[in-house]
Amino acid sequence: MVIGTVREIKSDENRVGLTPGNVEVLTRAGHQVVVEASAGESSGFTDEDYRRHGGELLPSADAVWVKADMIVKVKEPMNGEFKLARRGQVVFTYFHFAASRELTDAFAATGAVAIAYETITDKANNLPLLTPMSEVAGRMAVQVGAFTLERHAGGRGILLGGVPGVLPARVVVLGGGVVGYNAARISAGMGADVQIFDVKLDRLRYLDEIMPANVRTVRSEPSAIREAISHADLVIGAVLIPGGRTPLLIRRQDLSLMKRSSVIVDVGVDQGGCVETTHPTTHQNPTYVVDGVVHYCVANMPGAVPRTSTLALTNATSTYVRTLADHGWRAAAAADAGLANGVNMVEGKVTHPAVAEAHGLPLAKLEL
Repeated sequence: MVIGTVREIKSDENRVGLTPGNVEVLTRAGHQVVVEASAGESSGFTDEDYRRHGGELLPSADAVWVKADMIVKVKEPMNGEFKLARRGQVVFTYFHFAASRELTDAFAATGAVAIAYETITDKANNLPLLTPMSEVAGRMAVQVGAFTLERHAGGRGILLGGVPGVLPARVVVLGGGVVGYNAARISAGMGADVQIFDVKLDRLRYLDEIMPANVRTVRSEPSAIREAISHADLVIGAVLIPGGRTPLLIRRQDLSLMKRSSVIVDVGVDQGGCVETTHPTTHQNPTYVVDGVVHYCVANMPGAVPRTSTLALTNATSTYVRTLADHGWRAAAAADAGLANGVNMVEGKVTHPAVAEAHGLPLAKLEL
């Protein structure tokens, strides 16, 4: 199979879909890998690195899309890339279709096969290709939240961990999954007073056992959330519905309960966000203010630390890339139900229930 990777064109996206090490594994297995020139530069991988490991460098993204049977990316295709995809071609990347009807319709028109990182599951029903970026985003959420709380960044002028004689910041984490766990752990490590919310009691019991004493677990209910955010300095949205739109936990009217210049970091904004007033921002312009509350809603947070993020992501994706290349997507999905869960769209037909439900589209049976 011919596998291709291209330079990401989404704003401030510096990750790359394949590392030179991945290229070597694929070429040794008998596959051909084509790489757009300078695709890995922002992640610290030179064109010579790719050549040395067996990749063929092509001068443009167009050339890669034309030659490749499967495109391996990081983010969803953007305007300008839809016209390059062709019927039957596999595109393996993060899609988050449920958050965008426009993206869903545009990709459907290409007739290509969409295999989404974020909906692939493993035998334990975990999300192995979402986990590494959730780990990065959860840790970054505290880092950017702490910075945004500084006065010159628009925040309340509070040090997250406080100092002797001065209370630490109060941090509320909505969601006890991978993002929430990492956000709570880093917040606690910095000395903050942390509350973490989840709807699952067994998850809360687990978190209660492993978290330090300055992290308290709370059952997620609207009234409990409103009470918590009224005292919070930093709120981190860490909720996920695999393949679906993130549920709204904080409504516009709830912002009036929050402290002036407090901060919301909504990590799930690429799937709609858990706060009614969030919308995607960029690393260049990451924040905006609604009703006196600062919102940080960068949709590709891990793109700010591309070296770490690319290595973490490709550690997880490389096995699936090899499987898809060795067997083709139909045979690979037929042999692995978790991989089949990643097939969101085939030749214009939606095959993932959460995507169909999000947009009221017919659900097609996945024919393997």
